[in-house]
Amino acid sequence: MYGKCTRYRVKGIPGVKDRSFDALQDAKTWLAQAQTDARRGEFVDPRDGAISLKDYVETHWWPTRSGDPSTIERIEQRLRRHILPHLGAQPINGIGTETLRNWKKRLEKDLGPTTIRMVWATLSSVLQAAVEDRRLARNPCRSSTVGPPPAAQGRVEAWPSERVLAVRAAMPERYRVLVEIGAGLGLRQGEALGLSMEAIDFANEIVHVRCQVKMVRARLCFALPKGRKVRDVPLPSTVARALKRHMEVLAPVPVTLPWDDPRQPQTPVEAKHRRPRTYSLLVTGRERRAVNRNFFNSYVWKPALSRAGVIAPLEESTPVGSRVWEPSREHGFHALRHFYASEELEAGESVVSLARWLGHSDPGFTLRKYSHFLPRAGARGSTAIDAIFG
Repeated sequence: MYGKCTRYRVKGIPGVKDRSFDALQDAKTWLAQAQTDARRGEFVDPRDGAISLKDYVETHWWPTRSGDPSTIERIEQRLRRHILPHLGAQPINGIGTETLRNWKKRLEKDLGPTTIRMVWATLSSVLQAAVEDRRLARNPCRSSTVGPPPAAQGRVEAWPSERVLAVRAAMPERYRVLVEIGAGLGLRQGEALGLSMEAIDFANEIVHVRCQVKMVRARLCFALPKGRKVRDVPLPSTVARALKRHMEVLAPVPVTLPWDDPRQPQTPVEAKHRRPRTYSLLVTGRERRAVNRNFFNSYVWKPALSRAGVIAPLEESTPVGSRVWEPSREHGFHALRHFYASEELEAGESVVSLARWLGHSDPGFTLRKYSHFLPRAGARGSTAIDAIFG
């Protein structure tokens, strides 16, 4: 190809784009490497990796995403807030370990370790898709020299029963039964807010956890429980009596919400899947609607914690419309679920049963999370040895 820009072109390898070179030796070297990689199915053309991260996400990665709408929303927020503003202009094959170190240092100025780990996992998912699309040879997020902050080494602490009762007493009557539902059944917040009269089998002392109230793009909808794991939970008699008392004072309210995704459906299949469903909810707001968790946490739960002495009260000068409580992740509604797990294990229930009641697919996860709640390890074995040598 004398006189036509680069003189030597490599072409004719199945699955490999043509490429031109100035020097014959460069062409031969690249040809040998490309043929070897093509036979192994490992060929990656550097030109395919020259696309910017922003273009790759918007054109190739994001349009293929599917799954739980609330999960998709959180991924979109991480991309928009923490990834694309800093790395979006970079070609994906130009994102190396040095780039990731600088990006991580920038994130650490504003985000905590847990959030950084979630953002890192999102970027890693994007780059791993680029690897599988033959645009990258390897995923730099999996490098051994740079990674997200390690997970905090700590263990779940359960509230004492006195605190549970104090918080229950500090709750408004309309919402008080949620404490029994969380601490007595181990339900998550969305599952507790979505508990309906139809789900309670008083005769067989079982609660069927089939639904939750969740928020997608600031709108409420019904959906399956987390991980789409439905389950049955034993109904203690005291919790059953509390539910009956609540229903005598505040009758269940039929509430209609879209299913799984509140957005307007685009196809007949989506319309069929998202068609509204009606459940008679045990707990509703004053407007007889499903409870918004953000409202509940700021205007019901946190004030109750403050009145019970669990967290500090707001300053008197704080305007009513700007209620910003101090962060208290360990004192969220999920603390009632930890209390339930601790009481069940200390009472001698098996980890396998507890995992099923909590909706964990892996009992090993339940054991790792709550093993310190088990009765003192070795006590029965020590007693047996003492009986022999005593």
